[in-house]
Amino acid sequence: MPKKINIHPQLHDVFSEQQTLIELMMVIIFGLSVPVILYLVFGQYFGQLPTWKIILAMVFILDIAAGCIANFTKSTNNFYDQRPKHRWIFIAIHFHIIIVAYGLDADIYNAVYIWFYTIIAASIVNLLKDNDLQIFFGGFLLTCGLGLGLMLTDTHPIMAIVQSLFMVIL
Repeated sequence: MPKKINIHPQLHDVFSEQQTLIELMMVIIFGLSVPVILYLVFGQYFGQLPTWKIILAMVFILDIAAGCIANFTKSTNNFYDQRPKHRWIFIAIHFHIIIVAYGLDADIYNAVYIWFYTIIAASIVNLLKDNDLQIFFGGFLLTCGLGLGLMLTDTHPIMAIVQSLFMVIL
């Protein structure tokens, strides 16, 4: 069994109480890599933006990307399983996608649609906690959301990627 690292209490809602070194490293690497790669691949979309907006968007993209991977760790799942109230708070405070859209000067309305859909879908899945159909409905709602998100008109290419990651986070 891999050795677990104790996580500082201030970061429990992000990483839970313990993580294996490999899980922690992968969360950090993925979280850092996504904004860097998006900047390198889609640099033309950042050219006219003020530096502070780029930094704002990148910090929240990092958080979304890292959260995607962290949510697949057993420790994070167990942490929220034992603390249902924390899970509801986690769902309620995740408006990151709207901040990213603002930072990128992307369509705020599309971001609000994605945020609203994701919050409703995450709430439904959370309410199905002890139901055998929870995983099925989670996958169904995620798949529908990904498809709908990509069909939104004028979707900013960076937002298409980030909104897909955002749906996975919750």
